[in-house]
Amino acid sequence: MSMTFASSDADALPLHVVHQGEFGSWLSAQPQVVKNWIEAQDFTPAVGKAILVPDKTGNPAFALIGYGNALTRSRTRFPLAAAAANLPQGTYTLATTLPDGDLETETLGWLLSAYLFNRYKYKPHKSARLVCPPGVDSARVEAIAAAEALTRDLINTPASDMGPADLEVAAQKLASRYEGAVNVITGDALLKQNFPLVHAVGRAADRPRAPRLIDLRWGTQGPKLTLVGKGVCFDTGGLNLKPGASMALMKKDMGGAATAMGLAHMIMALQLPIQLRLLIPAVENSVSANSFRPGDILTSREGMTIEVNNTDAEGRLVLADALTLASEDSPDLLVSIATLTGAARVAVGPDLAPYFCDDTEVCHALEHAAELVSDPVWRLPFWSAYEKMIEPEIADLDNAPSGGFGGSITAALFLRRFAQNQRYVHFDIYGWNPSNAPARPKGGVGMGARALFQALPNLLAI
Repeated sequence: MSMTFASSDADALPLHVVHQGEFGSWLSAQPQVVKNWIEAQDFTPAVGKAILVPDKTGNPAFALIGYGNALTRSRTRFPLAAAAANLPQGTYTLATTLPDGDLETETLGWLLSAYLFNRYKYKPHKSARLVCPPGVDSARVEAIAAAEALTRDLINTPASDMGPADLEVAAQKLASRYEGAVNVITGDALLKQNFPLVHAVGRAADRPRAPRLIDLRWGTQGPKLTLVGKGVCFDTGGLNLKPGASMALMKKDMGGAATAMGLAHMIMALQLPIQLRLLIPAVENSVSANSFRPGDILTSREGMTIEVNNTDAEGRLVLADALTLASEDSPDLLVSIATLTGAARVAVGPDLAPYFCDDTEVCHALEHAAELVSDPVWRLPFWSAYEKMIEPEIADLDNAPSGGFGGSITAALFLRRFAQNQRYVHFDIYGWNPSNAPARPKGGVGMGARALFQALPNLLAI
């Protein structure tokens, strides 16, 4: 697959993008032979429609794709990519101006439409390549596409090949590529260096899959941004074992780490003038004689005690220690990204990235950016009235309050305790596209990372 723009090519076919409301006037302006061909093909300018139009010799003269109308485009992300998937292999150059603000996002969608996860099975894949249109920063769009491909590859890889050690290797490769530095604390060293929750959750896994805290740093000047990504490489549920149906997709429970790593890739590739830190508590929540148990009381790095009411609410535990470490460095912005709760999926479905934040400036910048880049987010509340739901009788905090009400909110409130009054954003993402869509095939997917990247200049004043 090629997720880069094609070189400028004199033989590239012109690509005409036609809006539904303008199709009649466009068609009437064409030569009769062109009108006859298009009408014979029964072409309509709906999203995803694409045909080649021949010249008098029978060779392709140009490509024609539908762009629908405002209503259909509002219901489909990356409409240009929908048509790209239906064009034959070749090189194309845009001959039509797209609406203001759409060009960078639409060309990104075109590149993402070439994504294919074929690590385990060969799949032939045609590629309709696009010449970078004037006014589009090709390096920026290609870097964002590469970052999204990294996120998808990490999530799509099964836990047999994407355990904590493999996630560490991925972080090392990323840091090496951009001259960053990685420090890793593994196994019982987590106890010695006071990361007891990361150790407790991951200690049941066998030694090659020992728990670890991955700490990547890049950049020495500018404001500080710290990303914390949940790296639960597989979640059995622990002793509160998940049923089989609920365990089927648990290779994606490191989707927060994968998304944070994709965002880090964007930042480093495009040399944003910031001090970046990426923290990934990487564990496998396994079942063994030394698994942590329901009813256990654990003490966090911060010193708060936590009653374990469900070992399947492990993500917030490992994030708690990582957030405490992040807060000790007083970043200008602290962001956690996690596939944390089923409650978030019930609330907003798989397509939206719900987030929590108390800072109005951050929320406005994030939501404006999300709209610009077609990476939708939705704010949920840090509803302080629910704080009492996470405060049990015999410990400071409860990792899984009974009743199930407001599950995503109570998890976010739990994490906020460890963010320690930093400027903080928490994403509770799904990290998985359940069905094929333009530029977003079924499987792992980044959520919220592009919106964050777009918003960073405003959030960090860079």
